[in-house]
Amino acid sequence: MKYITTIDGREFAIEITDGQVQVDGHRLEVDFESVSGQPVYSLIVDGKSYEAYVYPDEDGWQVLMEGRLYPARVEDEREKRLRAAGGSAVSESAEYHLKAPMPGLVVQIPVEVGQQIEKGQVLVILESMKMQNELKSPKAGRVQRIRVKPGASVEQRQTLLSVV
Repeated sequence: MKYITTIDGREFAIEITDGQVQVDGHRLEVDFESVSGQPVYSLIVDGKSYEAYVYPDEDGWQVLMEGRLYPARVEDEREKRLRAAGGSAVSESAEYHLKAPMPGLVVQIPVEVGQQIEKGQVLVILESMKMQNELKSPKAGRVQRIRVKPGASVEQRQTLLSVV
């Protein structure tokens, strides 16, 4: 089966056949396993080990890996053709809601309401499983609303702040 995955506006062609994974025509050795039924995954790619938090949202998936949040959309070829025919596109001017990728404790919010931010700028530092994770903005914009405070415990998928 072929899939098209879009991350940060870049498309990747992914083909999975007989336990093998090809990304843009390059074959990779991949082992991907859920850890204890949680949204935490152990990922080994060509012998390198990674830990990723993966959870669905209204636009696709959110993947937190190595302290960076990657919004991702995964479509098979048919879904992509249907979306293209329908003319739907994600607007850069649309409001973005940063959601907690896992339960945790808000350690710091280094931005404030009304502040202009750049793509990749740290919006929230969230502690989970004794690790501090920097949650970064996937787009440039302005902080519209902050819904949590430092020291607050948050649940997975809870909205932390909004960027327009």
